[in-house]
Amino acid sequence: MSSQSLQKRRQRIRTKLKLVGAGRPRLSVHRTNKHIYVQIIDDLKSVTLASASTVEKDVADKIKNGGNKAAAELVGKRIAEKASKAGVTNVVFDRSGFLFHGRVKVLAEAARTAGLSF
Repeated sequence: MSSQSLQKRRQRIRTKLKLVGAGRPRLSVHRTNKHIYVQIIDDLKSVTLASASTVEKDVADKIKNGGNKAAAELVGKRIAEKASKAGVTNVVFDRSGFLFHGRVKVLAEAARTAGLSF
């Protein structure tokens, strides 16, 4: 996967989300081989409302490897908890050009079961 094609996919997805999202915060996911990161971003105010990742100390202590589905599930639950504390229940899912498969899908399903709706 070249970075140029990834950037094109990211931009195409974000353009569609702006049309569909209509004022809802965006749940943005980024994954690397070793870690997974997720943020809830309010694009109208340009503010990050909540974030979670496998590099956070309390998450990193519970997992052995940050680049697997178990870690993604833990991060999904964690972001849903932080979102509820911030008063966010409805979000738009931004997969950032990554396929909705594997770790990204597990993270989304864990966030949904923990209370986020998208």
